[in-house]
Amino acid sequence: MTRSLRRDLYAAGAAALLVTAAVLVGRHIQDTRHTLFVHWPPLFADWDPHLGPGTPAALAVAAATVACGPALAARLPWRGLLAAAWAAALAWILSLALVDGWHQGIAVRLTTRNEYLSVIGRFHDIPATLRDFTHHIVSGTPDPWPAHIAGHPPAATLTFVLLDRIGLRGGGWAGMWCITIGATGCVAVLIALRALAGETLARRAAPFLVLAPAAVWQGTSADGYFAAVAAWSLALLALALTRRSHGYAVSSGLLFGLTCYLSYGLTLFALIGAAVVARTRRELRESPALLLSLLAGLAVFPVVFTLAGFDWWHAYHLLVTRYYQGVGGTRPYGYWVWANLACTAVITGPATAAGLRRTTTTLLPGTGPRRPADTRLAFLVTAALLALLVADLSGMSKAETERIWLPFALWLLPACALLPRPRPWLAAQAILALLLNHLLLTGW
Repeated sequence: MTRSLRRDLYAAGAAALLVTAAVLVGRHIQDTRHTLFVHWPPLFADWDPHLGPGTPAALAVAAATVACGPALAARLPWRGLLAAAWAAALAWILSLALVDGWHQGIAVRLTTRNEYLSVIGRFHDIPATLRDFTHHIVSGTPDPWPAHIAGHPPAATLTFVLLDRIGLRGGGWAGMWCITIGATGCVAVLIALRALAGETLARRAAPFLVLAPAAVWQGTSADGYFAAVAAWSLALLALALTRRSHGYAVSSGLLFGLTCYLSYGLTLFALIGAAVVARTRRELRESPALLLSLLAGLAVFPVVFTLAGFDWWHAYHLLVTRYYQGVGGTRPYGYWVWANLACTAVITGPATAAGLRRTTTTLLPGTGPRRPADTRLAFLVTAALLALLVADLSGMSKAETERIWLPFALWLLPACALLPRPRPWLAAQAILALLLNHLLLTGW
């Protein structure tokens, strides 16, 4: 065993110890103080060993990806790889969701009391509802919004309202929308990686983006959809700057604007966007007008929602009040500030822990020769990690980060491209995801 591999295993072991500590300490706090409001800390889940109709498919997708994924990723034509990655990610997310069955795993996930479909009837007059949206965020106001609606800007709920308006009604259509769109997130990351760090590393990252443990939550929440929109905004930014395309720049700005109106916390994607700009600053200096195109696209959704009567900043301040009125005000910051990182270790898996170890080594001075492409990849991953740490320190994401931080997790997974022997690490990722999905029942 080489020294480098031994250190990779140490990193994965450290991540496992962090998760174990979060489980044991969390169990003690919940049993003695009852302040965590999760049944299986640090995850919002219940212990429920079970099999389901999706089990054979999940096993087959995992086995096929581990056995053939790295070779196919290296040999397929680029467009074929993107199509295959999307199809494989879709199959992985869908099969894991179906372990709980169609009804429990997909059809009712977005119809519960705190979810988006529960308020579709209140959006019969969309302009009037947008003007009135902030009046129902804080608890104690007339007809306060359920938790997830109050906790997000209205574009999140409007997505499902518009699906309902075009005839795609009910939790089944809403769930499949999130799964189908969410699976494209890996394609967006691959496109960005190719543009910024080269095709070789993008191809090496592809199987890890497909077979992520995060898929357990991508198929059961709208956050997978949010993650894909945010990922495409960065992918289009990378294409805009590397190809000097105004069309891509406008599209990137448009999607980042939408991202900010899907989730307040995803404004932190500006940090990752800044890293993309930093890596392509020469191209931007040569075509500074790209920045104007980017800003033009970025302005669209803020202008539309503001003219419709929704004040983003005012709503965010009201959300902070609502957050501390609920369990967010009771959950102990001192536990969650590190237990949230344990949740991240769960959804990104042991391979990412080892990859982040190599990311750090790549960026540290005096650690030996390194390839420029590896440095560019490490820089991008580090920016995503920084954005996640800012979200963590804010205290506005105590618990449920296995779901809330899916958008950031997508950009940590490419660190696995730095690992020299992918198949054992892929197998570890798949085993973790299968165990999580078959031993726990996730929910919120």
